[in-house]
Amino acid sequence: MALFFITVMNAQEKFAQDLPYFQIPDYPDSYTAGTVVARMIDGLGFRYYWATEGLRAEDIAYKPSASNRTINETLDHLYNLSRVVYNSAVKEINDRTQAREDALSFQEKRRRTLFNFKKASEIFIKVKDLNEHLVIYKSKSGTFEYPFWNLINGPIEDAIWHSGQIVAMRRASGNPIDPKVNVFMGSRRSD
Repeated sequence: MALFFITVMNAQEKFAQDLPYFQIPDYPDSYTAGTVVARMIDGLGFRYYWATEGLRAEDIAYKPSASNRTINETLDHLYNLSRVVYNSAVKEINDRTQAREDALSFQEKRRRTLFNFKKASEIFIKVKDLNEHLVIYKSKSGTFEYPFWNLINGPIEDAIWHSGQIVAMRRASGNPIDPKVNVFMGSRRSD
């Protein structure tokens, strides 16, 4: 039994090490519209990584009041926001006429969210003209296009907001984030 437990723990640690944003990547050499947006997304990815690192089943189910979302519902919303950010990077439509994916496990939802942010950042860091990266929604009532500005004040900032909510809710449920995390430096102290 002890060997099984050690094997499972090692597999979980390996899975976590394969995820981006344990620490924020090095910053670019120059400031361009694309590098600034990429850095914003990297900061978001770092915050999301640590907001969700070590969540327990009771945290994921936590709901501060009847009118609030659970952490799990907030994670669903963050995953969908990460898809909008990624779709803008790859110039794809956010098609709301398609059925939503089946429920994902917490680990899979977390992995996909982090990689959506990472892939979007890797694209935006090379972009010179953000005007080409619209936010496009398709619904039953039509297709609607929004300028890149809406990606910043919409999905990117909303995702930062909700990552902070997870931090507050997990603290309220008795499982605060790692106190060694330093968002200013974008790293975790090793001491």
